[in-house]
Amino acid sequence: MIGKVTHKAVQATFLTTIFFLIFYIAISAEDPTSTPNAGTTTLQVNVPAAGNQTCSAELDALLMTELRDTSGIDPALSAAERAPKIIRVRKDGSGEFKSVTDALKSIPAGNTVRTIISIGPGTYNEKIRVDRNKPFVTFMGTDPNSKPILAYSSMAAQSGGTWNSAATAVESEYFMAANIVFQNTAPKPTGKKNDGEQAVAMRISGDKAAFYNCRFISFQDTLCDDVGNHFFENCYVEGTVDFVFGTGKSLYLYTALHSVGDGFGAVTASGRGVKDDDSAGFTFVHCKITGSGNLYLGRTWKNQAKIVFAYTEMDGHINPAGWINDKPGLREDTMFYGEYKCSGPGSSTGKRATYAKLLTDAEAKPFLDKSYIKVEYPMGAMEAVD
Repeated sequence: MIGKVTHKAVQATFLTTIFFLIFYIAISAEDPTSTPNAGTTTLQVNVPAAGNQTCSAELDALLMTELRDTSGIDPALSAAERAPKIIRVRKDGSGEFKSVTDALKSIPAGNTVRTIISIGPGTYNEKIRVDRNKPFVTFMGTDPNSKPILAYSSMAAQSGGTWNSAATAVESEYFMAANIVFQNTAPKPTGKKNDGEQAVAMRISGDKAAFYNCRFISFQDTLCDDVGNHFFENCYVEGTVDFVFGTGKSLYLYTALHSVGDGFGAVTASGRGVKDDDSAGFTFVHCKITGSGNLYLGRTWKNQAKIVFAYTEMDGHINPAGWINDKPGLREDTMFYGEYKCSGPGSSTGKRATYAKLLTDAEAKPFLDKSYIKVEYPMGAMEAVD
């Protein structure tokens, strides 16, 4: 039966990748509207309370818990998870490092061990890059209710382009983040063309990455879902135009998409440009779209765009057309803009663009489970859709 995805309790690292990660989520086809609020802290990654004298000892005990079973998964990932390492970053100097950048520098090139950078509360003003030769890195906020903020102000005009404007950029494989705020603090764009005001909060360019309970905040081009297979759960993305964009292939589950624009806006822009390219496209399942402005679900970037919204709640500021082709040179019949069993005033399909697709059960099914991102390891213990 389409629409039933069950998340069981998980405790460990990314296959269990986040140690001590425990969560339960159900997507029910019987009542697809009765779901947790996207972007809330339904998924909580909890660690001992800050200030507790036994905090470090308890955290070590939790993080170093031996994995119970890594059979049947990616061999490289399985090996990396067997003896994870913890590096603490604390602004008050109580950790090994005061900055995330310095913690990353301590990880050797060619890393083969899950390395968890445990980050305490506070704002870390750094332009962060996780290099391609440093896989198996996890950013872990110690308190889901006081997430560390990784912030930097960087615009395309000052950085050599949108891609380089990322406040945080990840180029390595098997990256993981939980309980983190990624923010580009550049000012809101003026709206003038060719001003280079794009400001990426996070660029994820590595394969097999996952984000839990994270927030991505900027204005234009907030989240560059660049390349690779990615999983986002219980996250929050805020922006004005194209605040999820790129050529990645990603599944967004229970994620809030919030517009802060006061005019034209678009949630997504897919960079998929080749007809038979199976490595790009976004699917949003049980998400929630809120905010302001004249917002479209997606706008054209390349003519083979593939984007699907399923079981998603849409508020009234969604433009009735839903989708927009603002590049007349692109063919609309080659785009795949799909909707399936969405809800809310913005989900009305009576005036949708002629090229929008209202998916049948059979058409929607490939977009609703982990097979869409072709993972070979259990991301968050997600089970397949029945």
